[in-house]
Amino acid sequence: MQRRARPSKPSHVFDRDAEWDGLAAFVDRPLPHAMLGIVSGRRRMGKTYLLRALVEQHGGFYFGATAATAGESLRQFGAALAAYAGSPVPFSFATWDDAVSYLFGLAEPQSGVAPLLVVIDEFPYLAKTAAELPSLIQREIDRFQVEESRMRLLLCGSAMSVMGGLLASTAPLRGRAQLELVVRPFGFRAAADFWGATGSPALAARLHAVVGGTPAYRRQFLADDVPGSLEEFDEWICRTVLSPLSPLFREARYLLAEEADIRETALYHSVLAAVAQGNTTRGGIAGYIGRKSVDISHPLHVLEDSHLLVREADVFRAGKSQYRITEPLINFYEAVMRPSWARLESGQAADVWAQSAERFAAQVAGPHFEAMCREYVLGPGQDLLSSSLGEVGGGLVTDQATRQQIQVDVAVVESGSGGRKPAVHLLGEAKWGTVMGLKHLERLTRARESLAGRGMDVSRCALASFSAAGFSDSLRGRAAGGGTGAVLIGLDELYGRATPARPFG
Repeated sequence: MQRRARPSKPSHVFDRDAEWDGLAAFVDRPLPHAMLGIVSGRRRMGKTYLLRALVEQHGGFYFGATAATAGESLRQFGAALAAYAGSPVPFSFATWDDAVSYLFGLAEPQSGVAPLLVVIDEFPYLAKTAAELPSLIQREIDRFQVEESRMRLLLCGSAMSVMGGLLASTAPLRGRAQLELVVRPFGFRAAADFWGATGSPALAARLHAVVGGTPAYRRQFLADDVPGSLEEFDEWICRTVLSPLSPLFREARYLLAEEADIRETALYHSVLAAVAQGNTTRGGIAGYIGRKSVDISHPLHVLEDSHLLVREADVFRAGKSQYRITEPLINFYEAVMRPSWARLESGQAADVWAQSAERFAAQVAGPHFEAMCREYVLGPGQDLLSSSLGEVGGGLVTDQATRQQIQVDVAVVESGSGGRKPAVHLLGEAKWGTVMGLKHLERLTRARESLAGRGMDVSRCALASFSAAGFSDSLRGRAAGGGTGAVLIGLDELYGRATPARPFG
């Protein structure tokens, strides 16, 4: 099969370099057999935009499924395939078996002809009404893994539980895919660039705490209505996210309703509200919504499979974990909007927002800032460490002297192996609205001493203070003096406008 020059990513596709490279490599791999790729990601991530650009650059067939009956879907597919093949009349397939067989027949090997890219977008719509489709595709993939074929088939979808199930357990397509790509939200730095907020880290952090890194929210939902400065943020949020005239107003509700496995939406909203209110353990969630812990196992699993909720392990206590909402807009909705929904619908956005300052700081911006700090350590913040990265997370450490628990928001822990003790490379505390002082550093110092008492290696453990509000002069002096392994990281450092001093040499 002929290898051709790989087209570069189009300039109109923002970021997504790794995703584009992975997709382009999949299409252009000079293998004379059929290949299957699975592309998934929550709605509004730009998957369709990315895949359409891929088809434009490489050529091929794109079909976007819609919510329709089995018969109508088959007719739509036949019409789209006929248009691609240059037929003046739509193809009329009696069954999906006929349609899939014809599709793979288009990719028969031809000397000097490049691979055939086929994208079936929103595949869960088709699989819902034609349950045999994965098995039919499996049959053709298996056949053309032996016989020669130019087929490069990408199945894409937003229903995360459905897409995840395509390759799971005993599913027909398990073990058949050569690519499994999840298109995720932009990271907080890329999101700041996308929203034009790189000049103001304080504005960028607030934007990210509300709308996250979802690209569709700026251009498709808000038609490029963005706040030009931090001073404009309050007015912007009232006329967009909090306005019943804005598409973003009900978006959090739609995101939940669109997941295929979610039926009783009231229960799922209650679970998410519990987490948004700070009840982050399984027992805490159950107590908040008035159910037994075993009764919420299914909604928790569904929300995790949908990538709306994540369970984060305590890196210091085996078997302990906490839940976190992954979609900022849903967290904002549950914490700020849902409790005042009737008032917002009646146009009282300014009053509701003015009265939500403490709630926004404690339940939205604060937890989100902690997650941003962990993301920072996974990326550019690795330079702060004097050794390998290890596991990044958070957890509770018991102060052996006072028997009090110390919350560590950002930690890097490496498990022991080969006779080496488990090591702690970083302990950090993150504060959104608090100017951090010496007491915060002292608390981290006690946590480090307690972990050393448990037999962990803390000889190169940095102590990181993350703050969006700044640091006291005394803490700055202590950190500048050296010897403590302390490092201060504010918004300028998080967003790359300043470089934090290394805590060790």
